[in-house]
This record gives sequence, structure tokens and C-alpha cells, in this order.
Amino acid sequence: MLSWLPWLLFWPQTNSEALLRLKACSENLQKNQAQQAVRECKQAVGLDGQSGPAHMLLGQAYLALRSAGMIAEAKAELQQALDLDPTLVWGRFYLAKVYLDIGRPDKAKGELEQALQTRPGVAHFLSLMGEAERKLGNPEAALVWHRKALAADPKMNTVHYYAALAYIDLKKEDEAIAELEASIQSPYVVPELYLTLGSLYVQRKRYREAEDLCLKAVALDPERSESYLNLAQLYNAQGMSSKALDALRLALPPGKTFATSPYYQKLQADIHFELGRAYAAKGNPREAIAAYLRCLSLDVDRAAAHRKLAALYQAQGDAVHAAEQAALAEVGKPEVAVFAAPL
Repeated sequence: MLSWLPWLLFWPQTNSEALLRLKACSENLQKNQAQQAVRECKQAVGLDGQSGPAHMLLGQAYLALRSAGMIAEAKAELQQALDLDPTLVWGRFYLAKVYLDIGRPDKAKGELEQALQTRPGVAHFLSLMGEAERKLGNPEAALVWHRKALAADPKMNTVHYYAALAYIDLKKEDEAIAELEASIQSPYVVPELYLTLGSLYVQRKRYREAEDLCLKAVALDPERSESYLNLAQLYNAQGMSSKALDALRLALPPGKTFATSPYYQKLQADIHFELGRAYAAKGNPREAIAAYLRCLSLDVDRAAAHRKLAALYQAQGDAVHAAEQAALAEVGKPEVAVFAAPL
């Protein structure tokens, strides 16, 4: 987590009482105490609503909650900060992260281009620009940006994660694994690194190592649905359907909500797809069919789900629905097995 404290203390446009609150907010962020940080920042904004830095730090505090439901609030605060002060380049960086999270890499690229005009050598900006290019369908261009980021800061660990995603898009799994294995040697590892490497290990049937990585991701953040989804994929790959169902119940507990974005929609579709696999393996076709239909309600073109449904309907003697699903599978999109989450 980046600290704004050194320059906030000298920011002349923010009143003195608000600065004290922002100092406390920054300190809480450094301690990963996001709830306390939000409270302090809200008080700062209440004291000085025209302070761009106050709105920017509140947006950062909302993001630190790592709650899908707070993404809209974070976006609004960061945009307000830039409306008040367009020179806040770090506000553009965090707004770009939000745009990537909600499936707008074009908007993220625009914010980063403006930030790089002012601060062209900042590794964080360079690396995030690479991720925006990857999400725009340009993985080769992404790797160029990541190399620039590493040249600017060789110790920046998240660059390896983003570079690995670009290599995965280029179907260069060996290079992706090398990037991720190097990155997890750092003392500063986020769950996404473990999960992406674990997905690659599952493809290579390195199940024990994959499970170890998934459990490390759970330990870092027990609330993340992605970690339990990866465990379920691992267990389903080994025919351990009961353990898969246990993991999926933790991935999608009653009352769990997600932000409205392409990423979270796909995440929910993935969870229901794995539920279908687990129920089918346990010999529960009704529950399996319901899970696959829910998956398709979220991702209508998923060919793998149509194929699974066709087989289930065929086994039940429902030739009409089986033929319908088989036809839809022919025009659907292939399954993507490697996990890739926003940082």
C-alpha cells in the first residue's frame, strides 16, 4: 500500500484539522486497518470537502476494504479528487485500477496516459499500462510495458504477475510459471499470485503443490471467493467432488454479493460451473443441470457448460434438450482454465 503521508503533511490547500485525520488514515492504511482508515478519511472530507487529496485517500481506503460493493464508492471519490485537482497523478493510477476491475481497460489506458505525461518513469504506472494493454487484447505490447516497469524498479513484484498473465494469453505457460515462481519468493505476496500459479500447476497435474498454494491464498484473505473456487477446481480435477462442494459453499455463501462487472460475472459463472461438475460426479443430475443453467445465465456462450448439459440430458433420455445444447456448444466459446484476478 502506497503512503501519501509525506506530501499530505505539506499540502497547503487542505486545512490543518483535515490533515490530522488524513495522517491517521494513511497510518491505518500502512497497518492494513482499512475500516479505521475509511472512518478517518470520511472525517477529513467532512472537515474539508474541497480537498482533492482527502477525496483521493478516501477512494484508496475504500479500495483497501477489498469489497466488491465498495468499488463504486471508490470510483466516485477518486473522480471527485481529480475534478478538484487534475494534477493528482496517483488519483489517476487508482482510478485506472478501478476501471480495470469493472472491465473498462480503455478508460484505464486513458487515465494512465495522462499520468505518464506528468510522471513518465513511475514503475506502477508503466506496469498498470501493460495490464490495460493486455486486457485490450495486446499481450505483446503489455510485455513491453512490463519490461519498462522492471527497468524502473527491479524489485516491483506485481510486475511478474501481470507479465505472467500476458504470457498466458500468448499460450507461453512455461514463461508464465517462471515469472510467478520468481514472484512468490518475495515477502510481499498477494493471493492472486498463488492462485494463478496454482491454476497452472493444476493443468500440469501438480496437484499437491497447487493445493498448498491455494491454502496459502486462503490464509492471506479468507473472504476471497476466488481462493475457494480454485480449490474446487483442484478437487474436481481429482474426482474429489465432496471436497469441491465444501469449497464452493465457502466461495458462494448465502447472502454473498458481487459488484456488477464482467470479472465478477465470470467469477460467479465459474463457481456454478464447478458446482455442476461436482454434482454430476456425485450422481446428482438435477442439481448439476440447475448449476450449469445458472452458469449459462451468467455466461451464455460457454461451450463447456452446453456440452455438460447435453450429456446430462442425453443420460436422462431427453434427446430434444440434449440436441439443443449440443448445437449451442458448437457456437460457444472455449473454457478458460487459468485464474486471472485484478490486483
